[in-house]
Amino acid sequence: MEKLKLSLTDRLAIERTRLANERTFLAYFRSAVVFSSSGLAIIKLQILEEIEWIGYALVIIGPVLFLVGLFRFLYVKRSINKNTVI
Repeated sequence: MEKLKLSLTDRLAIERTRLANERTFLAYFRSAVVFSSSGLAIIKLQILEEIEWIGYALVIIGPVLFLVGLFRFLYVKRSINKNTVI
Protein backbone atom coordinates (compact mmCIF):
# COMPACT_ATOMS: atom_id res chain seq x y z
CA MET A 1 0.00 0.00 0.00
CA GLU A 2 1.33 3.37 -0.97
CA LYS A 3 1.57 5.85 1.88
CA LEU A 4 0.28 9.33 1.20
CA LYS A 5 1.68 12.40 2.88
CA LEU A 6 -1.04 14.12 4.90
CA SER A 7 -1.24 17.86 5.05
CA LEU A 8 -0.85 19.68 8.34
CA THR A 9 -4.59 20.40 8.39
CA ASP A 10 -5.40 16.70 8.04
CA ARG A 11 -2.93 15.67 10.75
CA LEU A 12 -4.34 18.27 13.13
CA ALA A 13 -7.89 17.10 12.39
CA ILE A 14 -6.90 13.52 13.22
CA GLU A 15 -5.24 14.67 16.44
CA ARG A 16 -8.38 16.63 17.41
CA THR A 17 -10.43 13.51 16.82
CA ARG A 18 -8.12 11.44 19.03
CA LEU A 19 -8.29 14.02 21.80
CA ALA A 20 -12.07 14.22 21.53
CA ASN A 21 -12.23 10.43 21.84
CA GLU A 22 -10.13 10.57 25.02
CA ARG A 23 -12.30 13.34 26.48
CA THR A 24 -15.42 11.33 25.76
CA PHE A 25 -13.95 8.27 27.49
CA LEU A 26 -13.04 10.39 30.52
CA ALA A 27 -16.62 11.67 30.65
CA TYR A 28 -17.90 8.08 30.67
CA PHE A 29 -15.38 7.24 33.41
CA ARG A 30 -16.35 10.22 35.57
CA SER A 31 -20.03 9.39 35.18
CA ALA A 32 -19.41 5.76 36.14
CA VAL A 33 -17.54 6.82 39.28
CA VAL A 34 -20.30 9.25 40.27
CA PHE A 35 -23.04 6.66 39.69
CA SER A 36 -21.20 4.00 41.69
CA SER A 37 -20.24 6.26 44.59
CA SER A 38 -23.73 7.77 44.77
CA GLY A 39 -25.21 4.29 44.82
CA LEU A 40 -22.91 3.20 47.62
CA ALA A 41 -23.73 6.33 49.61
CA ILE A 42 -27.46 5.70 49.27
CA ILE A 43 -27.01 2.07 50.35
CA LYS A 44 -24.89 2.98 53.38
CA LEU A 45 -27.04 5.84 54.69
CA GLN A 46 -29.73 4.42 56.91
CA ILE A 47 -31.84 7.54 56.55
CA LEU A 48 -32.32 6.66 52.87
CA GLU A 49 -33.63 3.11 53.42
CA GLU A 50 -36.76 3.91 51.41
CA ILE A 51 -34.77 4.44 48.23
CA GLU A 52 -32.13 1.78 48.82
CA TRP A 53 -33.17 0.07 45.57
CA ILE A 54 -31.99 3.17 43.67
CA GLY A 55 -28.58 2.73 45.28
CA TYR A 56 -28.34 -0.84 44.08
CA ALA A 57 -29.40 0.23 40.59
CA LEU A 58 -26.73 2.93 40.51
CA VAL A 59 -24.06 0.49 41.69
CA ILE A 60 -24.98 -1.76 38.76
CA ILE A 61 -25.25 1.06 36.21
CA GLY A 62 -21.81 2.51 37.09
CA PRO A 63 -19.65 -0.39 35.86
CA VAL A 64 -21.94 -0.96 32.87
CA LEU A 65 -21.48 2.68 31.88
CA PHE A 66 -17.72 2.31 32.25
CA LEU A 67 -17.68 -0.76 29.99
CA VAL A 68 -19.80 1.01 27.36
CA GLY A 69 -17.36 3.93 27.41
CA LEU A 70 -14.34 1.64 27.22
CA PHE A 71 -15.70 -0.34 24.27
CA ARG A 72 -16.67 2.88 22.49
CA PHE A 73 -13.21 4.35 23.11
CA LEU A 74 -11.43 1.27 21.76
CA TYR A 75 -13.74 1.05 18.74
CA VAL A 76 -13.21 4.67 17.75
CA LYS A 77 -9.46 4.44 18.43
CA ARG A 78 -9.17 1.39 16.19
CA SER A 79 -11.28 3.11 13.54
CA ILE A 80 -9.06 6.19 13.61
CA ASN A 81 -5.86 4.14 13.41
CA LYS A 82 -7.20 1.93 10.62
CA ASN A 83 -8.30 4.86 8.46
CA THR A 84 -5.20 6.94 9.07
CA VAL A 85 -2.17 6.86 6.83
CA ILE A 86 0.56 9.12 8.15
